[in-house]
Amino acid sequence: MKSTDVFIQCLENEGVEYIFGIPGKETLDLVDSISKSKQIQFINVRHEQGAAFMADVYGRLSNRVGVCLSTLGPGATNLVTGIASANLDHSPVVAVVGQASIVKQHNESHQYINIIKLMDPVTKWSVEIKDANTIPVIIRKAFRLAMSDKPGSVVIELPENIAIEAGISRALPVTHVPENVPTTEATQQAVKIISQSQRPFVIVGNGAIRQRATEELQIFVEQLQAPVTHSFMAKGILAKDDVLNFFSFGFQENDDILRGISEADLLIVIGFDFVERMPKDWNKTKIPIIHLDTLPAEVDEHYPVQIELVGNLKETLKIMNTFDGLATPWCPSGNLKKQIAQNYQIEWNHEHIRSLPLTTENILHVIEGLSSEKTIIISDVGAHKLSIARTFQPKAPNRLIISNGFASMGIALPGSIGAKFACPNDPVICITGDGGALMNISEIETARRLGLSFIIIVLNDSVLKLEEQMMMQKFGNSDGVTYGNPDFVQLAQSFGINGVRANDIQQFRQLLSSALHAQKDITLIDVPLNT
Repeated sequence: MKSTDVFIQCLENEGVEYIFGIPGKETLDLVDSISKSKQIQFINVRHEQGAAFMADVYGRLSNRVGVCLSTLGPGATNLVTGIASANLDHSPVVAVVGQASIVKQHNESHQYINIIKLMDPVTKWSVEIKDANTIPVIIRKAFRLAMSDKPGSVVIELPENIAIEAGISRALPVTHVPENVPTTEATQQAVKIISQSQRPFVIVGNGAIRQRATEELQIFVEQLQAPVTHSFMAKGILAKDDVLNFFSFGFQENDDILRGISEADLLIVIGFDFVERMPKDWNKTKIPIIHLDTLPAEVDEHYPVQIELVGNLKETLKIMNTFDGLATPWCPSGNLKKQIAQNYQIEWNHEHIRSLPLTTENILHVIEGLSSEKTIIISDVGAHKLSIARTFQPKAPNRLIISNGFASMGIALPGSIGAKFACPNDPVICITGDGGALMNISEIETARRLGLSFIIIVLNDSVLKLEEQMMMQKFGNSDGVTYGNPDFVQLAQSFGINGVRANDIQQFRQLLSSALHAQKDITLIDVPLNT
């Protein structure tokens, strides 16, 4: 048995179902071994960056490790953006990269670069297989690291000469790391601090989603009766109409919610990653903090921790919910929730739809109105991402996927493919600007070839809107942010998918409703924005 057969048997042992990638000379034996697997399907894509984005979103939604594959050199460098994005957003991904034979690595060689050095800054672990007998150990460690808190990216490099060596099949058992919970003393101290506070404020981050702690968190805040705000990544964890839900923060330096946070005498920070927003931006006055997360708090002068509850968030909150006397009802002054809802255009009157302009916010309200709890929204990066983060309110957690830590344009279209593999029966809507759409537009062919069904909404204004806004604010003028676009309807049709154009908000609603009801094909809706 050659070592690539052992490699694939080890991946099967880890529960891998899909590998997204592009084959190359150095990975031909590996792809051949995948073809013999009854469990793993190789998804050949059009660009390695798309493969990494697919693995990223698949990992976020499936609670499994997403796997992607590339060859050496340019194949590996094409993976970097998607690998870095998954790592900063704490999505579990393992990338397998081909490499030149070890005997070619000591001097200049065709397409050879040191992939381990390249990947090391953007991964939790990057390793080269130097002995075929280490394959089972390396794969077990890679998957364990990718899933362990905080999840992230791992790269395994497989040199061409190792791939064809003989190997022994001995996949290691998959064992799960025991879930830790805080000590009784720490929990009691946290409860005491909360009960002595008068104005606690809850801040929720992506970790609460990763830990599947939604139900426990809802019980906790209902018992506490204190205001709650959350990052982009934690949207949907509280219902839109929940009186304690003060919506999202992290768009700008002067988010409306910061006034409410500044009135607090205690911040209860649950599952928050600093990459979502640095504490100096939301805790300028250094309000004391109770830290709940799977890992100890990072050291930061604007994150003054009084007590840390380190452990599994689901189990930690279950313990917290057993205590009485946590209720500390209060509300920020000035009818802040209503003010935020107005400023972020969260409320919408659908009765006057015919008279409304075709803006991003109005489009989002139509999408929200037609969405269900199962609908998955994949947001690309750009000005529309900020609108989505402010305005759009998903009906369930982990149904809105945003590239936040790395904020990488081009994720939405390939990410939608990953979403359909993770949740094949759920509606998926890709929202992208024209800039992000054209970065990975070729993956439409991948999706069509695979018989997938989802909706692509292209917000078309022929400008990098966010950069234009920032340049206007900084310089009073803008440059280098406009470009020409193809006819997206004709482009969609050339791929063999449905291409339609919405010229007003009522027409957009009709087209989206029809596409959602069809659920059989890919539909691209070109939306010329009113700029």
